[in-house]
Amino acid sequence: MSSPYVAVRFQSLIIEGVFNIFKDERGKFKACLCEETKGILSLYEASFLLTESENMLEELRNFATKHLQEYVKQNKDKTLSAMVTYALELPLHWRVIKFETRRFIDKYRSREDMNPILLMLAEMDFNMVQPIHQEDLKQVSRWWKNTRLGENLTFARDRLMELFFWSIGMIDQPQFGCCRINLTRVGSLITIVDDVYDVYGTLDELKLFTDAIERWDINAMDQLPDYMKICFLIVYNFVNEMAFDLLKEQGFHIIRYLKKAWSDLCKSYLLEAKWYYNGYIPSLKVYLENAWISIAAPVILMHAYFMVTNPITKEALDCLEEYPKIFYWSSMILRLTDDLGTSANELKRGDVPKSIQCYMNETGASEKDAREYVKSLISTAWKKLNEERVASSPFCQTFIEIAMNLVRMGHFMYQYGDGFDVADRETKDSILSLLIQPIPHSGMSSGNSNTTPNLNVN
Repeated sequence: MSSPYVAVRFQSLIIEGVFNIFKDERGKFKACLCEETKGILSLYEASFLLTESENMLEELRNFATKHLQEYVKQNKDKTLSAMVTYALELPLHWRVIKFETRRFIDKYRSREDMNPILLMLAEMDFNMVQPIHQEDLKQVSRWWKNTRLGENLTFARDRLMELFFWSIGMIDQPQFGCCRINLTRVGSLITIVDDVYDVYGTLDELKLFTDAIERWDINAMDQLPDYMKICFLIVYNFVNEMAFDLLKEQGFHIIRYLKKAWSDLCKSYLLEAKWYYNGYIPSLKVYLENAWISIAAPVILMHAYFMVTNPITKEALDCLEEYPKIFYWSSMILRLTDDLGTSANELKRGDVPKSIQCYMNETGASEKDAREYVKSLISTAWKKLNEERVASSPFCQTFIEIAMNLVRMGHFMYQYGDGFDVADRETKDSILSLLIQPIPHSGMSSGNSNTTPNLNVN
């Protein structure tokens, strides 16, 4: 594991065996531990790497959370209180490292123990990578413009910038520009197909489109209305082009894996459309059995695996015959975080009830209680995902981090509402800081530091 989370994970592993010495005769954590808030904060962060078998870390998290909440109320040290508040909102393990890097550089600059050489190197690294991301954005913008999908499918959302921003959160290393571009393309196609099912197509048309995707037959286009022909053909061509490149480069025929992912997605969309037209509200269990597919994470992860893996192995392909657990738990967390942030807007748009509404309808719970229950499901799913992250696997570390970062991007986008469809201040500011505005430092003139780069895609 190569990330800031490695040291924290090491902490979490040793805590199980040694932390009993900090308990009193009643088996409770000693009150004297609360005198060191920075230490408690570190242990709080470590506790989020727990798995289901690590009960001590669960107990530690509850203890640390209670103490940190009390510390914020007292507000003895404004700087430390701000750090604690930030951690209580979302732990480091659930945050996107690329965004945290920019934020930490800004905070580190004002620290008394700041090392100017270290700061300068961090600033230079960030500013050297930013133009690479800008070039990636130019390329994917040209693709979008050339498809003319925005002109021909006026009902569909144009979220190219947000989708590219999401791809950076998933994989930001400079050498993976092609992956970022293609992930953005996949996201754009998913968004369009989602809008076909949610806001435009009739139920009969949706059945025809689903059948065409399942058959994966160019002749199936004949039965589709014109707007669906465009949707089908661009998905069909994109998948076939990607499969051809992999067959040429690595000798593996991968169409059936990608086709399955798209087929399953469309079938899940169709089921939700049937629920909507029939006014049916499923139980939470029935909803989630379909919704972890309809969030589209399996499609994204299936494409991502083939984008970053070289060489592809037969062992990994065997795992992809059925979605592996890392697909399932990443998808489930993304679905639940999406529901927490978007359900109100999507219901207004004409979508099916989400997990919150399903739970309320099934149990009679209030919306507040339903949201708390969904949050508990997210916490449980993270334990499962943590297990998959360190389990023996045929997947490369780069892909595993993509699966983790997909979830982290979900937390980021939906933490304060729908940051994807209704671009809030947080989303806009993050896009500006990561993609547009370089970090000013001593080696950069004031004129350069305030200059917005040219992102002309013509």
